[in-house]
Amino acid sequence: MSELATLARPYAEAAFKRAKETGNSQEWSDALAFLSAAIQDTDLSAIINNPKVSEDRLVQLMQEICQDQVKGEGLNFLKLLIENSRLYLAPQIAELFESYKAEDEGYVDVDVITAYALTKAEEKSFALSLKKKLNKDVNIHASVDNSLIGGFLVRAGDSVIDGSISGQLQQLAKRI
Repeated sequence: MSELATLARPYAEAAFKRAKETGNSQEWSDALAFLSAAIQDTDLSAIINNPKVSEDRLVQLMQEICQDQVKGEGLNFLKLLIENSRLYLAPQIAELFESYKAEDEGYVDVDVITAYALTKAEEKSFALSLKKKLNKDVNIHASVDNSLIGGFLVRAGDSVIDGSISGQLQQLAKRI
């Protein structure tokens, strides 16, 4: 996964830089999200990875699929990815682009995994605590994982805070 991120980083940085220059980061965000979702389709993925499909045919096919979803500079970006055989990196490029956008706009997307569903009040309180710790506005994406037994697991970018009982049990097992 980190190898894919390394390959995707220059493309994501270039897309974000261009989005900032032109002031249309939301358009870029939407286009990259669409590309990411499209190429994850198994049928389309088989076509993309088929060496018998020419570059020109792949560009034509992707233009037909994208229609109004990817236009202008996004279309040129799509052609560049196809030309450099990097279309498969679209999900990683979209993810990195979103992290650059979040950083620029002063917020961070946080995945909070708990052993039970959080109430709105608990989620709000948790967001305030994370905001103080991270010094940024926080967008929480909450999910439930019963295997945590209790507590929580927080992922914010490269940072992970493991306050789960299963995590504590694993740490205890390592020490023993």
